[in-house]
Amino acid sequence: MGVSNFHIFRQGPMLATLAQIATKTISRNLFSKTDVPLHLPGPVITKQISPRSPELIKDYIKHVGGDPASYSGFLPPHLFPQWGIPVLTQTIPSNMYDVSRILNGGIKYCVKKKLPANEPLKLSAQLRDIEDNGKRIIFIQQLITETASAPNALIAEIKAILPANRNTKDNQPKKEKPRVHSEAREIGRFTLNIDDGLNFAKLTGDFNPIHWVRFYAKIAGFPDMILHGFSTMARTAEILIKNRFSGQVELLKMFDVRFVRPLVLPNSVSVFIFQDQIWVGHAAGGAAYLTGRFG
Repeated sequence: MGVSNFHIFRQGPMLATLAQIATKTISRNLFSKTDVPLHLPGPVITKQISPRSPELIKDYIKHVGGDPASYSGFLPPHLFPQWGIPVLTQTIPSNMYDVSRILNGGIKYCVKKKLPANEPLKLSAQLRDIEDNGKRIIFIQQLITETASAPNALIAEIKAILPANRNTKDNQPKKEKPRVHSEAREIGRFTLNIDDGLNFAKLTGDFNPIHWVRFYAKIAGFPDMILHGFSTMARTAEILIKNRFSGQVELLKMFDVRFVRPLVLPNSVSVFIFQDQIWVGHAAGGAAYLTGRFG
């Protein structure tokens, strides 16, 4: 089922962020970048935003396979990219790095308290560290989301990856990417159609064209359009809640995932668990798109 185009009008901050990224990318290409001393951890950027639209929340939960009734009165924690990406983007100096090429490497979020759905959200974002191994730069960011009645409710750590310049040659042998544990058991499955990248963009504002424009995805080096990492995370969390925690959303306190392969659209994949570890793939022992752990 498609997602209403009306949700696009609720994505003003994200769309403004994308426009700023495009403008700064053009500026970087026309003029030399500015190198200034970078002190880590970076400054804390704070912002207060209005409560999220009830219609947006409901449609988002349904889209990622959840039950809106299970979140009555509070926000699903994996929705944080919708309100968090605009402020997180401000933590990375765009005069030093081409933020238009940044990819999502992984997320860890910890739920300390439920986030009330009807209260303004206070956001605190910070660039905590930078790891540069010559092949890619990893920006480690933190986002704290809270309300007046729920301080420090949700703490998320995001690893944003900037690949090395495409002209840079890497002669080092590539490491084998993770696979689903051979003893893992399947707990659920989700099917993706060709429009799910665009549908998720309507709900979160993340309109990076690699997720919904086939031509752009291919010139970016992907075989076809790929699903947002945040969408894979949310769908996986909802299957875990339904099948491991009997639908009790409050029992998932911590979710820590890495995105290790692009999930090309359309597709159909399964969620596997072994002890406190989790994977998304096609079969036990097979290639994994997502790996992680939960608690």
